[in-house]
Parts: sequence; structure tokens; C-alpha cells
Amino acid sequence: MVILWLIAALQAIAGVVVIARLSRGRERGAPLRAGAPAETGGVSIVIPARDEAERIGPLLAALAHCGDSVREIIVVDDRSTDDTSAIVEGFAATDARVRLLRGVEPATGWVGKQHALQQGLALATAPWTLCLDADARPDPALPDALLVAAAERGYDALTAGPRFAVDTVGESILHPALLATLVYRFGPPTIAPVRTQRTIANGQCLLVPTVRFRDTGGWAPVAANMTEDVALARHLIREGWALGLVDAAPLLIVDMHSSASEAWREWGRSLALPGVATTREQIVDIATLTLTMALPIPMLVAAAWTGQPLLAVPSLILLAVRLLFHVVLRSNYEHPGRSYWLAPLADPLAVARLIWSAVRPNRRWRGRTYAQSG
Repeated sequence: MVILWLIAALQAIAGVVVIARLSRGRERGAPLRAGAPAETGGVSIVIPARDEAERIGPLLAALAHCGDSVREIIVVDDRSTDDTSAIVEGFAATDARVRLLRGVEPATGWVGKQHALQQGLALATAPWTLCLDADARPDPALPDALLVAAAERGYDALTAGPRFAVDTVGESILHPALLATLVYRFGPPTIAPVRTQRTIANGQCLLVPTVRFRDTGGWAPVAANMTEDVALARHLIREGWALGLVDAAPLLIVDMHSSASEAWREWGRSLALPGVATTREQIVDIATLTLTMALPIPMLVAAAWTGQPLLAVPSLILLAVRLLFHVVLRSNYEHPGRSYWLAPLADPLAVARLIWSAVRPNRRWRGRTYAQSG
């Protein structure tokens, strides 16, 4: 019984921390929307692609409708073994802005994605470079909206959160639970530039000033990181950059996975921020999420079993917060279906995946296995 009361007390403390983080959502800026066109030729788009034959076509088809702000679209084929290059060449034949770069094998100490992005960055000629993953489906207005946001809000660089497409019932349940672990740890984005190391980023959509970023090393400082986006964000903040985190859900859809099993596997590479977060940060985050996401329902059962209703108070509050947050999160999903509302039941699984990601970091991606970073 003493242990149960101790858990309830710790839940109350962790709950205060999480609620304080979530409350920063009041400082969120309005989601990006289509607006006035940006400077002509203002952005080069760089896309790293390794075995992306199934996804690169829809992305290039979407980018074909972008306005004059897009100067060029550089696709870096990272040694693909499928038809990625042929598909890109087909688009290049009809759109002069599309350019295929056949990338070289990553140098020692480089992860393939960063190595491909670095090669594309070297060729970019516009004032800004927009890095997009092949699973992105941007609205034609996205590049302009990002450029305008950077100028109006004083961001030196910015990363954008998308709207997620989920393809199966299992993914629509698991994905929101996994995403919730990030927001519970770091809070939602705010309109002010990020100045703290306790931040995340989305490497699926990143805008950087071309020359300045290139002159400071580009991706080299985070060459070996599997979670390159967060590693880069924290590096830029340490260097004094004003980093913006914006909500681009109305203008960007990302279809990351085709099944729950793929989501489980791929999220495991980055969920605990291996190689980026300190051991202390990982331990504190695991403890906080175990108390606030994994234990509320078991504690309700324990309270009923022992006849101690006060034990349930922290858990009831945490469940109410979780459900309210889940309602708000719904706008970040594209047609998730009714199964979306079951996602809070997957919270214990999401916390378990976080723990496993910390204990057993996965450094394998797209057929390559990388040595542990120093």
C-alpha cells in the first residue's frame, strides 16, 4: 500500500511537469497557410532518396505545381537499387527545375541521409535551401509560406510539423501514442524562436539559409547521428541560431509508414533520441512518461481493488489531460478513422518502445548498418 501511495505522489509531481509543458500550446502561432508569394527563385529544394521508387513520384508531382519561388529541385539518389533514378529523370524531362544527382557512397563517419543532403547542399544556388524527405506531400504553397514565416518571425532556420497520413488501423492507434511521447517530453511548438536544448525538430521539412549553413559546415557536425534532425537543431541553438518550429499541417502531409509494425520499427531508431539526449535526460523522460502515460489505468485498477479512491485522483486527472490532448492532436492526422480514438490505450506500448529505444539503439537504416557515434 505504501508503494501505491508513493506512485500516486510521483504521478502528481510528474503530472504538474507535463501539464506545464503542454500549457505552452497557448503560445503556438497559427498554422501556416497559403498566402502571398515569396521572392522569385528564393529556395532550392534538396531531397535525399534511397530506394524511394514508391514515394518519390508523388512528391515530385506535388512540387511541379510550386510557384516561382522554387529555383531548383535537387534529388540526390543515395545509391538506390530500385527505379528511383529513372523516375526522377522522367520528371526532369518535363520540369527544367528538377535535377538528379547520383550520390556517392557515404564517407566514413557519415550516415547516408546527411551525406546525401550535404551533396545536395553543395549544389544549391538559391538563398534558402528546403530539405524534404521523399515521404512528404507538400501543398504548392508550402515553400512560400516557409520563406515568409522565416522573414516575418526572425528565424535563422526553421523546421515544420506536418499532418500525418496513417494507412492501417494498427498504425492509426500506435502512431498517435508514439507522437504523444514527444509532445509530453518537449511540449508543442511556440511562435518564439527556440533557445533551449530541450527541443525536437522534424527532418522531413527543414529550411536553412544556404550560404550561412554551408559555411558553418552544413550537416558535418551531425554526420554520424541517426536522429540527425534533433541533433542539428540542438547544434544550431548552441551556435546561437534562432530556430523556428512551425505548424505546417494545413500545407504538408507526410506518409511515413505503411503498417503498425513498420511504425514500431522505424520510430525505435529515434524515439529516445539516442546519441543526442544524455543518459540523465533519457532516464528522466522514461520515468515521467511511465508515471503519466503508462500507469494511470493500472493505478485506477489498484485503487478500485484496494478500496482507496484517493489513489485514483492523480490518474483521473492525467487521463483527462491525455484525452483532451488527443482531441487537439486530431488535427495533425489525415483521415485517421475511428480507430484513432483508441490510441491512448497504446500509451503503455509507446512508453515500452521508448525504453527499448534507449536500451537498444538501432543504427540500421535502408540496408546500411552504422557504427556507434563517438
